[in-house]
Amino acid sequence: METFPDLGALSDQELKDLINDLTEEEQEVSYRRRILHGKIDILRAELVNRLRKKHEDGESVITGADVQQLTDILSGKAAPPGESQ
Repeated sequence: METFPDLGALSDQELKDLINDLTEEEQEVSYRRRILHGKIDILRAELVNRLRKKHEDGESVITGADVQQLTDILSGKAAPPGESQ
């Protein structure tokens, strides 16, 4: 990550340019975040539909592995999010 510039050494125009650059970058990040949230919402909806169908068909919706994972989470044995065990 680059260091923040010495603001006192920047001209007014350089400050304005920096503000514009960072504003554009923030808008790009925000757009990407909204796209990711939309994809996550679609995937979650698909998972809910599949679980609902399994339940309607009489299949087990919760497995032993699900129960073990929940037990590990509640007992503090589970790895932090994003890390594999």
